[in-house]
Amino acid sequence: MIKNIAVLGSTGSIGTQTLDIIRSNPDKLSAHLLTANNNYTLLIEQAREFMPDVVVIANPQYYPIVKEALCDLPIKVWSGSEAISEAVQAEPIHIVIAAMVGYSGLLPTLSAIKARKTIGLANKETLVVAGELVMHEAEKHRVNIIPVDSEHSAIFQCLVGEHCKPEKLILTASGGPFLNHTPKEMEKVTIESALKHPNWSMGAKVTIDSASMMNKGFEVIEAHWLFDMSPNQIEVLVHPQSIVHSMVQYPDGAVKAQLGIPDMRLPIGYALGLTHRIPNDYPRIDLTAQPLTFQKPDTVKFPNLVMAYEALRKGGNATCALNAANEVAVSAFLAEQISFVSMSKLLERCMSKYSHIEKANLNELIQTDTEVRTLAREIIHTL
Repeated sequence: MIKNIAVLGSTGSIGTQTLDIIRSNPDKLSAHLLTANNNYTLLIEQAREFMPDVVVIANPQYYPIVKEALCDLPIKVWSGSEAISEAVQAEPIHIVIAAMVGYSGLLPTLSAIKARKTIGLANKETLVVAGELVMHEAEKHRVNIIPVDSEHSAIFQCLVGEHCKPEKLILTASGGPFLNHTPKEMEKVTIESALKHPNWSMGAKVTIDSASMMNKGFEVIEAHWLFDMSPNQIEVLVHPQSIVHSMVQYPDGAVKAQLGIPDMRLPIGYALGLTHRIPNDYPRIDLTAQPLTFQKPDTVKFPNLVMAYEALRKGGNATCALNAANEVAVSAFLAEQISFVSMSKLLERCMSKYSHIEKANLNELIQTDTEVRTLAREIIHTL
C-alpha cells in the first residue's frame, strides 16, 4: 500500500529532503499535503511535480499567487496557519512529517496527533515548548511519534529489540563551526561563518542553533520527553566527525551506537518507512577514512547548553520561555541587531525575568511564548 505523506514545511531543508525520498519511491510513498510559510515559488514547483491533494501557504499575502499558479490543476489551495492544523486531519494521510521551523510547528502537530496520524517529528521545538502536553496527547490517542532528528532517530534505533530501560543516553554534537574558537574569536563571529556548518546541510535557524549549541540543548529536552529519561541520564559528547549519531548505555555497561554518513535523508527515510528501512543508493560510510573522536562540551564557551539543562530541571513553562527567547535571539542575530555572543546574554536576561508557571496548560504556554518574545525584543535594545 502506498503511504500518503503530509509534509509540513515542504520548502525547508527537511521538507525538500523528504520529497527527495518520496520522488525516489513512487511505489511506496505519495505526497498528499504540502505546506510552506513564505516560499510560494518553491511550493508551486513542488505542487506541480508531486500533485498533492492540498497545498497550504501559511502567509495569506501569497495565497492569490499560489491559487492562480495552480488553477489548472485539481489541487486545493488553502492559506493561513489554522488551515495547516485543519489539513493534517484529512482521512487519507498516514504520516505527518512535522518539519516546520520553531514554535509554529506545535499546533499542527497537536492537531495531527488528535487525528491519530503517525508523526515523523523533525520539529524539536514542539517538545521543547510543550513536551508534557504533546506526549500526553500522543499516549491518549495511541499515536506513534518517530523522531526525525538524527540523534533521536539513532537512540530510537538503538532501543529496538531491548527489553530493559537504558541507564544513560549519549547525544553526540559536532561542536559546530566554532568548536576550536577562543573566547575572543567568538566575539567576532559573523553571520556568514555561523551559517557554515562543518558536516550538515540544514536551514538557517537550526544552523545558528547548532553553532551556539542551543540545538543540542533542545535535543536534551526532546530526548527527555521522547524516551522518559531524567536530565541526569542524558549526556552530551562532542564528536566532530558526525559519524556516530548517538548512543545508548544499558544497565550492564553495554553501549549501542548508531553510525552513518551525516545525511538527514537516512533518519527521514527511517521515519517514512515506519521503521522499515527503505533501500537507497546514498554514499556508504568508510570507517577507515578518519579517526572517530569524542570530548566533553565547553559549557563556558557555549552556555546555552547549560541553560537548556537548567530549564528542563525547572520544568513548567521554563523550556517554552527558553525557546521563545532563542527564536527572537536568532532572528536578531541574522538581522545584524545583536552579536553572536549576545544571543546567550539575551537568553540569560529573559530566563531571569519571565513569569514562571509550575504546571502550564496550552493557553498558558501560548501566553508565555508571547510574553517572552515581547520581553526579548525589549532587552535587545539594551545589549
